[in-house]
Amino acid sequence: MTFLVQDLETIRPIIYHTSGRAHGVITRLVSPLDVGELIKPFVFLDLLDTSGREFSGFGLHPHSGIATLTYIAEGSVSYEDTNGAYGLLAAGSVEWMRAGQGVWHGGGAGESGLTRGFQLWVALPPQLELGPSVSIYQDAEDVRVAGPARVLLGAYEGASSAIRAPSEINYLALRLAPGERWQYQPPAGHDVLWIAVGKGVVRVPDPVRRGELAIFAPGQEAVDFVAEAEAEFMLGSAVPHPYELVTGYYSVHTDAGALAKGEQRIREIREKLVRAGRLSAVKSAFSPLTASIMAPKVHLSERTPSTTTLDARRA
Repeated sequence: MTFLVQDLETIRPIIYHTSGRAHGVITRLVSPLDVGELIKPFVFLDLLDTSGREFSGFGLHPHSGIATLTYIAEGSVSYEDTNGAYGLLAAGSVEWMRAGQGVWHGGGAGESGLTRGFQLWVALPPQLELGPSVSIYQDAEDVRVAGPARVLLGAYEGASSAIRAPSEINYLALRLAPGERWQYQPPAGHDVLWIAVGKGVVRVPDPVRRGELAIFAPGQEAVDFVAEAEAEFMLGSAVPHPYELVTGYYSVHTDAGALAKGEQRIREIREKLVRAGRLSAVKSAFSPLTASIMAPKVHLSERTPSTTTLDARRA
């Protein structure tokens, strides 16, 4: 493998590298209180990997001020939300839920067997954080493809996602064959760049392994990736989010006033769910996948660079 990676240049080095914090089948790689501050508008990232373990799912829970994108790489999960959508996300499928002023959603185990995927939370700008909630679902064949990249948000090499991103964001799902080399040139202004590996090992040239997230130094330079064996990873790049991250238990907003309005809307929807018998009057559903933003911080370890010096169907 050495001859495949020896000519990789470390122009844009890794500045942080983490394996996150595991909660059963969920590993939290990003939250707003730690890594999210470095890579906003990306404020949460969870890896779901059942690896043959039992997965009971996650009940109805609320969000406001953010959008979530759930991507299933292998297996399947069920989903439902208070916009009236429900169904099954199979491998390669996408759930996009822009919570806006407030929405509840949940899901559970799909078909039996291994399930692996990622759920990303994206902070919304002021003009969208209290807007109407929107749910969009894409089957695998609806996701645009460019080479080894599936374009979940944004655009890459002439392929554009049918989902309208809330800001200047690219979010790609990559699959590389053993020894395959791929280069990513971020669009202008995309100073934020990170990858999270779901399978295998990717070299940049330092290795990033399954279950790990790596953040690159700010800049505009291209980054080269080489796979060791078959590798799958997510890549995110973006223009930095210029707003503060004001957090609640299930929400992220740009200021305290917007947070208060979002949490009020969440309570109103909860009351309707209780009256309909879909939610306990004592407490709402809670799960590791959407655990409180106030959970313990992810431990970060700084990585020293090896050289000196990332058609929709409206439900």
